[in-house]
Amino acid sequence: MTVRSSDVDRQDPALLLEKVFALEERKGFQDTAVTGGLAALLARNAGTWLTARPALAATLRRLSELLDDYAALAPAERARRIAAARQLLTAPARITPVQRHRDPGHAQHAIEARRRDGRQNSQPAKTLRAPAISSLDDPVTILPGVGTQRARQLEALGVYTVRDLLYLLPRRYEDYTQVQPIGRIAHLFYRTGSEEIRCTVIGEVTEVSERETASGRRLVHAEISDPTGTIPAIWFNPYVARQLRPGMRIALSGRLERQRAIVCFRNPEWEPADEDLLHTGRIVPVYPLTRNLYQKQLRQLTRAALDAGLHLVIDPLPEDTRKRYGLPSLPEAIGQLHFPESSQQAEIARRRLAFDEFLALQLGLVRRKAEWQAQPGNAIPIDRARIDTFLRSLPFALTNAQARALDEILEDMAQPRPMSRLLQGDVGSGKTVVAAAAALAASASGYQVAVLAPTEILAEQHAQSFRSLYAGFPADARPAVALLTSSTPERARQEIEQGLRDGSIQLLIGTHAILEDWVQFQRLGLAIIDEQHRFGVLQRATLRAKGDNPDVLVMTATPIPRSLALVLHGDLDVSIIDEMPPGRQTVQTYAVKSDMRQRVYQFIRKQVTEGYQAFIIYPLVEESEAIDARAATVEFERLQREVFPDLRLGLLHGRMRPAEKDAVMTAFRDRELDILVSTAVVEVGIDVPNATVMLIEGADRFGLAQLHQFRGRVGRGAAQSYCILISDSEGQEARDRLEALVHTFDGFRLAEIDLQMRGPGEFLGTRQSGMPDLRFASLADVVTLQQARREAERIIEIDPELRRPEHRLLREQVRRFWQSGAGDLS
Repeated sequence: MTVRSSDVDRQDPALLLEKVFALEERKGFQDTAVTGGLAALLARNAGTWLTARPALAATLRRLSELLDDYAALAPAERARRIAAARQLLTAPARITPVQRHRDPGHAQHAIEARRRDGRQNSQPAKTLRAPAISSLDDPVTILPGVGTQRARQLEALGVYTVRDLLYLLPRRYEDYTQVQPIGRIAHLFYRTGSEEIRCTVIGEVTEVSERETASGRRLVHAEISDPTGTIPAIWFNPYVARQLRPGMRIALSGRLERQRAIVCFRNPEWEPADEDLLHTGRIVPVYPLTRNLYQKQLRQLTRAALDAGLHLVIDPLPEDTRKRYGLPSLPEAIGQLHFPESSQQAEIARRRLAFDEFLALQLGLVRRKAEWQAQPGNAIPIDRARIDTFLRSLPFALTNAQARALDEILEDMAQPRPMSRLLQGDVGSGKTVVAAAAALAASASGYQVAVLAPTEILAEQHAQSFRSLYAGFPADARPAVALLTSSTPERARQEIEQGLRDGSIQLLIGTHAILEDWVQFQRLGLAIIDEQHRFGVLQRATLRAKGDNPDVLVMTATPIPRSLALVLHGDLDVSIIDEMPPGRQTVQTYAVKSDMRQRVYQFIRKQVTEGYQAFIIYPLVEESEAIDARAATVEFERLQREVFPDLRLGLLHGRMRPAEKDAVMTAFRDRELDILVSTAVVEVGIDVPNATVMLIEGADRFGLAQLHQFRGRVGRGAAQSYCILISDSEGQEARDRLEALVHTFDGFRLAEIDLQMRGPGEFLGTRQSGMPDLRFASLADVVTLQQARREAERIIEIDPELRRPEHRLLREQVRRFWQSGAGDLS
């Protein structure tokens, strides 16, 4: 059975487990179907699967009992356990679905919460005080003020338990620490000339009234006085009038603004001054919200959660680790995260929680790397003379970066442990020739090689490239290359099947078809995966399982900053080709405004008239009311009808079936189309030497790395090529980013600029499932990331399974971190 790329995300967990168990049986019950073993696979994913399929609760619990000690069992007992596990999966389900975090024992809390909500309409808000709780995993309904409706609102923020509430990250903070006498407010406002003064005053309410504005809006007006003066405050919230009354002493914090000649507060935070201040007079957290949930309510709840549960927070970091990196304790950090004593304390708290995230991430990645490399591999003898002969047969010389990367790969292949390496290089940097040399080294020593590409057209392109690169070799010395895709005829498939089994085919290049069960190699020694992020975890495991722990080489054309590579590819050794071959032409790049569009169309027509082709890229597939951007489907129709009615246009977008996309790209490559209108789905690495123009509409909506990828689709032939960026944005940041692309052609430098300007979202957006979210960590914090990496390597070296007593809590944190993000360490 073919394993699809959506298996991890969309298939029934029972079906996925059945595939894993079948693979384990084929491998002789060696606990090698997934890296880390079956017990670890269940531990990592049980929570995610339970969320997706609540009815599997009892089955997953029984499976965990069956496989908990699987690694320590003899093969015969393992076979029995797998048989029992498979029987469990096929048994009829008689489980009633369980709703997450619903506790019928807390019904009284819900009733009391509703009563309190009613009282709060007419009384000043009080700080909620929580009862003692037994566990941080108690449902949030145990807290006063959280009934059924409030619980649903919190669920929208991902908050189900007290622990979730403690780890709810404020979006930002308001600094209301500057308490001012009312009499100095006007002087302060006019002296600074600022329109954004924020401060706090404490005084007595002397007047409260409801008024109507000229536009018909209702507002609440109050006067607040202290011995130095009086200041007005207005709210567009009728409930404030019911809560305030003359004679109350309150603290007021917020933004000052000028109403004609008078300075006043507009929608300030307020609370009684005789209570512990949560909303005023301090550094105040501002949380993400959902409908009908307000900042005051959320601050009161987080305060209640801290009061009730902070004593249950146990620090998983050993004390020597905290001292080594100058980190506060976890309970201290969580307290300061919500109600910091200063902005500096808030940042120290965030850094501690970021370190925890980075460490959990790196422990998982470093352990996965160590487990993979601990398996016995194939020490492939490297015939350097044969490699040198191959390199001399090429019509060009390798760059220093290519030679360095090849040496690193060959050295890995010669080791008795399986290689797990990433070959990272910019568009046109020459990764394919390095991969071809590695494949030649493996085939020369009697091993077979598989090259997995994400699409049919890229697989065909690889096959042509490898054959061309080997053309300088005598026919009897070349590796026999075969191409396998979904379009391969049945007769050819039979020949491939026979050639793989008898070893006459040394190099198989193909798409997902390579993963089908009938594809069996005689001696697979090297697996090369192009654009790994396009394949799921189980697909990569399936390819590896077709050999005896083969070496794995992953290739990507997406330049990634080194700091980010530790996150995205922390389980791989990395080889970087950061030098372009000589003679590679520079694509002339221009950033223009939308009023230049007609001139750009004329330029495209001129290029097509001269026999060339063009890409036109749009940010959306279809028009959206929420996003003001041009859409590929609508613009395709307009361009074909109004702008280029006499030219041949094709349309490509992500909602098309794979076969449709392949057909359009093939037609464009074969010059059957003049212009390809596409979204960002246009393939990385696709080679259309005759295309000379890349027009990108809405260029400000793409990241620099992605724009650089688009630009790399042209300039692959001898003719001068052009990249034209059209943007409607007037923002300075957007202009600065596009100007960076105009003047910079180094993909790695552009990636660094993008990381600094836009953060890591674009790179993480291309990551396959299996990458947990980072809530507290900023990937711009390279120092903390590198510290966590060093600590992870130190810990795994002395305690690979985190079994030591001092690492017990750390192991649980790693499990929870990967599980919460649907992470998969297999």
